[in-house]
Amino acid sequence: MGLQWVVYAFLSAFFAGITAVYAKMGMEKIPSHLATALRTIVVLLFTWLLVFLKGQQAALSSLSFRTFLFLFLSGLSTGASWLFYFKAIQKGEVYKVAAVDKCSIVLTVLLAALFLQESLTIWKGIGVLLIFFGTFGMMKKQEIQDMETGRGWLFYAVLSVIFASLTAILGKIGIAEVPSDLGTAVRTIFVLLMAWLIVLLTGELKAIRKLDKNSAVFLTVSGMGTGLSWICYYKALQMGPASLVAPIDKLSLLVTALLAYFLLKEKPSKKALFGLAMILTGTLVMLIQ
Repeated sequence: MGLQWVVYAFLSAFFAGITAVYAKMGMEKIPSHLATALRTIVVLLFTWLLVFLKGQQAALSSLSFRTFLFLFLSGLSTGASWLFYFKAIQKGEVYKVAAVDKCSIVLTVLLAALFLQESLTIWKGIGVLLIFFGTFGMMKKQEIQDMETGRGWLFYAVLSVIFASLTAILGKIGIAEVPSDLGTAVRTIFVLLMAWLIVLLTGELKAIRKLDKNSAVFLTVSGMGTGLSWICYYKALQMGPASLVAPIDKLSLLVTALLAYFLLKEKPSKKALFGLAMILTGTLVMLIQ
């Protein structure tokens, strides 16, 4: 298969990059948990459509308990990560939330070395440090203080990072014995169930009356972007090392920052731009073998 996984990883980064911006535009009038649950419907339909188009549904009967368990755990981790991520997006600037999300690389690399026996090279270590310091170098003092007290967007973004890193590891294990598209579709079921359970528990369902045509379109585009990103991401994971797939996927930050600038009129400060440059440099450094 060579380096075909690299192509899938870069495609994943592109589609992931458009997800956050359109999600932000789609949840201007509705709560973040409800928006997450609605867009997950689109992701579910999209992923299962591809499964049936490729005829992979027959492999469902061969799912082992171990595979099912890890897909279930990966789905729960993804659901938690999404709920916190889109809550952060609704409260903060998209490019900053996306930047913090890249810190999941730090945990992913460490967990991949610990549980998947993937090598931890000096270049990966340097890349992780650049990403970490670049991310938190972007933050204002007040934003960090709000995080420490459990308030503000940064608090939710950090929680999203923790669950996102678990998702990569659990997903890698879960799709080891099944087609990647089928594994993605199965785990999306658990994401959807979790998202709607949260909506019901928080009483956000009544806010669905506020959903207008524009919001529906933006959430649909966001959901399709996520579906395409997932399919490419887990195809890359199935073919290549998780500790390299994850960094490439995080280049979605560049796409997000550009779209946020043009569509949301978010203008990063010089300090923020320097932090973004450090994150992107760290991501590229991690690809050096």
